[in-house]
Amino acid sequence: MQTPVTIIGAGLGGLTLARVLYVHGIPATIYEAEPSPMSRSQGGLLDIHDYNGQIAVEAAGLMDEFRGLILEGRQQMRILDPDGTVLLDHPDDGTGGRPELLRGELRQMLLDSLPDGTVQWGRKVSGVRTVDGGHEVSFADGGSVVAKLLVGADGAWSKVRPLLSDATPEYMGLAFVETYLYEADTRHPAAAKVVGGGGMGAPAPGLRIMVHRERGDTLHTYAMLNKPQEWFDALDDLDTADALARVAAEFKGWAPEILELIEGGDTAPILRRHYTLPGVHRWERTPGVTLIGDAAHLRGPNGEGANLAMLDGSDLAELLAAHPDDVETALALHEERMFARSEEIAAESAEMVKRITTDNGKDTAKIVADGFRQMLAKKRS
Repeated sequence: MQTPVTIIGAGLGGLTLARVLYVHGIPATIYEAEPSPMSRSQGGLLDIHDYNGQIAVEAAGLMDEFRGLILEGRQQMRILDPDGTVLLDHPDDGTGGRPELLRGELRQMLLDSLPDGTVQWGRKVSGVRTVDGGHEVSFADGGSVVAKLLVGADGAWSKVRPLLSDATPEYMGLAFVETYLYEADTRHPAAAKVVGGGGMGAPAPGLRIMVHRERGDTLHTYAMLNKPQEWFDALDDLDTADALARVAAEFKGWAPEILELIEGGDTAPILRRHYTLPGVHRWERTPGVTLIGDAAHLRGPNGEGANLAMLDGSDLAELLAAHPDDVETALALHEERMFARSEEIAAESAEMVKRITTDNGKDTAKIVADGFRQMLAKKRS
């Protein structure tokens, strides 16, 4: 196939697509709004699953590099009651199939696997329209390109999506407030002990604290709250200590070693609001353009977003390679497969969010722990 592929967005999905296209000798260019690879934080740990994300890594021919990034022991999972009672302590026995690694390092692995110039940095898309011969992509710097084959890998607020769908993301009523504790084993020993060697979750109705142990003794804390957007907007007017105290106050009465994960934060809170597209998001086949990742199937926090984006990218690339003379067949097959798997995950995600946000009294943490055990049993069977 010699038709060049124009990709909007250098996230994990767009980079995986470009890499697998490169493996098959298909030219591609990525246009990315960020000015450089390190212009902003890339987030924390990701668990890359053997049933989707790792399939994409294999297709990209990068399994050795991938294994070199895995943080050993981080698949350990603990679930606690707000009072600190341990309800589940699942060890990392090496058979979990969901190894943890840092998103930024995974992204850099993909960038390093591409020829120089594949990613065009600082090219923020201002609009996309259909023209004779394809789709014209206009950039904020005044430039433009016409793409014969255009892929929107540009996330929740995709500029490519309007070519295919009128759907827009809706606020889910919840957000994460993130902070980090550095040198936690020595400076915050009680908090570090309650987290353990991998991940920890402490859920309650409308509230949840999740923590990942990253490299060394760095703890990355996520406080999840069901609040209107205005509540989170007010945090912007506070200094770091007051903002963290405001968040911690929502967890009043929780075990002090758990509260320390918020109150002791070494970094200003990072706010991540969660949005979703409609539960069934499909569109009619439009020649020469498609979507992958959050641009196509944005969902709330479910641990699958990065994995699905990478699998979307690798699957699309392999279909284009398999149908070099019939791009439309490749795109149609891609969308059919993507719709099916994303809708299955959407149903599971909705159920998980319901478990977290429903008022189950004191049973929320127990329900989550039981659900984790059921997932483990299902995997073993």
